[in-house]
Amino acid sequence: MSAIVIDGGLVHYESMGRGKPLLFLHGWLGSWRYWMSTMQVMADQYRTYALDFWGFGDSDKTKVRYGVPDYVDLIDNFVSALGIERLSLVGHSLGATVMLEYALHRPERIDKLMAISLPMSMACVNRKLLNFSDNSMMAKLLWWRQQAIHEEVMAETQKTDQRAITASLQSMGQMNINNHLKRIDRLAGPLMLAVYGEKDDVIDPGPMRQMNGHWPHIRPMGLAQSKHFPMLDEASRFHRLLKDFLDLDQDLAALELKEEWRRRTR
Repeated sequence: MSAIVIDGGLVHYESMGRGKPLLFLHGWLGSWRYWMSTMQVMADQYRTYALDFWGFGDSDKTKVRYGVPDYVDLIDNFVSALGIERLSLVGHSLGATVMLEYALHRPERIDKLMAISLPMSMACVNRKLLNFSDNSMMAKLLWWRQQAIHEEVMAETQKTDQRAITASLQSMGQMNINNHLKRIDRLAGPLMLAVYGEKDDVIDPGPMRQMNGHWPHIRPMGLAQSKHFPMLDEASRFHRLLKDFLDLDQDLAALELKEEWRRRTR
């Protein structure tokens, strides 16, 4: 276990591998832990990092700093403290929204961006997550178990400060995700891949699917058998897609699901 003190609070993170920096940002359900298998796969070419946001996993929960801008500052301070000058980021749901904000805040630091299960608006978010603070503990645990079928998600989700879910959702609701995507595309610098699970019932994948062809530097791609956690639901396909994306130069159109992957999903 590794930790760093930022703004007077302990931030838990893990790292492995050698090479170009690659930072993973978790979502509303879980923590850094569900990135572990992906980090292990990528560690032969990249120095991988994954942290727990304030209020999640083993990071500080004593101070309420759970808005998207708070998490952007957390990443900024984390990257600076570790001496990272330029990196690629992979963000999932909440992590994807934070990633977009950070990319606009620090475009000079960004190589590539992968957004997974990105909520294009509050309307895309499952009502049970939106009403999380109003649910009884039994209802919360039941819904968690329905979504977090992977052990590495379930064990960590129970550590979450529910205020972090509520406050970060409210903060995300003030963002115009489409405007963020347009601004990132206009940078014409970082390429962005928007990945979604076709069966996701936490974040509606429909609006992500409809992004296709809107912006030349952003491409959506769906994984047919995945729900909310493509990195776990279809791990081998996801890992290959991530590797291929990071190996790309500038042509997002060249990125495709390999034929052997299609055979497995028929």
